[in-house]
Amino acid sequence: MTLPWNDIDTVLLDMDGTLLDLHFDNHFWLEMLPARYAERRGLSLARSKALLAPVFAAQHGHLNWYCTDYWSRELDLPIREMKREAAALIAPRPGALAFLQALREAGKRAVLITNAHRDSLAIKLERVALAPWLERLVSSHDYGFPKEDARFWQSLRQEVEFDPTRSLFIDDSLPILRSARDFGVGHLLGVRRPDSQGVDKDTEEFAALEAYQALIDQLTGARV
Repeated sequence: MTLPWNDIDTVLLDMDGTLLDLHFDNHFWLEMLPARYAERRGLSLARSKALLAPVFAAQHGHLNWYCTDYWSRELDLPIREMKREAAALIAPRPGALAFLQALREAGKRAVLITNAHRDSLAIKLERVALAPWLERLVSSHDYGFPKEDARFWQSLRQEVEFDPTRSLFIDDSLPILRSARDFGVGHLLGVRRPDSQGVDKDTEEFAALEAYQALIDQLTGARV
């Protein structure tokens, strides 16, 4: 996985599973929330998970899937407050902050583009100091379209001046990477293991980011 850094001006970065360990989100949505839903309704954990699975699946890939307000209403649970309870699990992926520093030192623009709701983004930025390294922090909720939707990319291009053909985008979601490719983003990387406590992921047609150190070494070499 060697990138043509001389042909890359802008690096677009996903947050959850890319810069941050996806373990927090997986724990919250797959364990904590079903357990709290079960308590609220007097259900077994297994029954709670069975009921929630189709509810979640119906919104997957849509903006509601990422919206704390939507799930607070739909499930009658204090989603923001629950996320704060579990915030100790929020952590950067190994090497992520060093990679952001290397991008700055190499003169590359770094822009965060996330489907996370602004509430979730704020909680995570309180735990991990991403903001100082990023030129912009864009939530898809600002536009009303998730990154899976072509209209997100059109809106991003109107607000953030960048050349898609000279941009690198890193994300752990294959549908989102394909959406970026369709828009014309020239360089794309998937993430091999977005959840540090999970298993390796097949990134299919996309090259996989195994560790940030490899990209840091490339950036350092490009400056020599």
